[in-house]
Amino acid sequence: MFHDLFFSKAKGRAPKPCPIALSTRVRLARNLREFPFPGRAQSGQKKAVLSKCMEALEKVKNLKTSTSVELDELSELDKQILVERHLISLELSQSDESGGLVLSDDRSCSVMVNEEDHLRIQVLSNGLNFDKVWKLADSLDSGIESSLDYAFDSQLGFLTACPTNLGTGMRASVMMHLPGLVMSKNMDKVINAVNHLGIAVRGLFGEGSDASGSIFQISNQQTLGESESAILERLQDTLENIVHQEKMAREKLMEDDGLRLVDKICRAIGTLKHSHLIQSSEAMDHLSLIRLAADFEFLPEKFRALADRMFIEVQPGHVQLSAGKPIEPGERDRLRADTLRKEFLRIPQLNLDAQVD
Repeated sequence: MFHDLFFSKAKGRAPKPCPIALSTRVRLARNLREFPFPGRAQSGQKKAVLSKCMEALEKVKNLKTSTSVELDELSELDKQILVERHLISLELSQSDESGGLVLSDDRSCSVMVNEEDHLRIQVLSNGLNFDKVWKLADSLDSGIESSLDYAFDSQLGFLTACPTNLGTGMRASVMMHLPGLVMSKNMDKVINAVNHLGIAVRGLFGEGSDASGSIFQISNQQTLGESESAILERLQDTLENIVHQEKMAREKLMEDDGLRLVDKICRAIGTLKHSHLIQSSEAMDHLSLIRLAADFEFLPEKFRALADRMFIEVQPGHVQLSAGKPIEPGERDRLRADTLRKEFLRIPQLNLDAQVD
């Protein structure tokens, strides 16, 4: 079954999560020299690209144990779940023909075919870990290039459908949980500051999405005129500064009005334990407070992991998958609330050892 192949839990013990950085991603945009970009290609050319790329990907060492699928073989629900798990883009899920996906068994590596570019190579990892993710992405890229002729210019670097990806073709990003900056109303200042440094800040599902749950995707905007290492170093420095600002914002919230913050957390717990209808955006905001409570050690660490898992499982596609049949939005809200009540039924009282003024 498709769900068994793509959505089963990865084997092995997951690394301990970083409290503020949820995950790191490196994505490389690549195109084949002999074909037009997907947006300009004819149907036959797209099919030829798909066939050529899928054949080449079968030979790549890091993808020897992987699953390959053409997007038109998948149901709309399957595609939605892949989007919600950040394994494919919304653009590829809406592709009308000749889209493809190769996904490693541990789900850390995926390659999209015929999205905006012929190839989108993506590597994901928990926490903040650019070194590991970049090394694996670079290895994948080299393995693919040994079988395919990339479109490359000595002056411009890798040629891409969108001019903003010219050069390295690399987008590196980190998903960050920033409730302190959101609640202190400093997030807009941070966004404006990092934009001047060539860094973009987007919501959970990238461009055009909102920041439900105080989760933000922070990535480089510039790909031309800098090496991959320079881009990653600049992004790392920026992210470390954001982490510092977030920690300061949390401390100030607790010092200035700790009782109000604890009250917000308790109200979130009450809603998750007792609601019978809840939309995904509201659920995300309450889960954000559960995660924050675990970061403050008001709750055991396992509740941070639970919140991280539920961030994905409360999304519409995952709720519909758990129902096992198509359901209307109102029924999704009911089923989502049922799931959350079961998960948080036995959540303990907050451990408030320190006096909250």
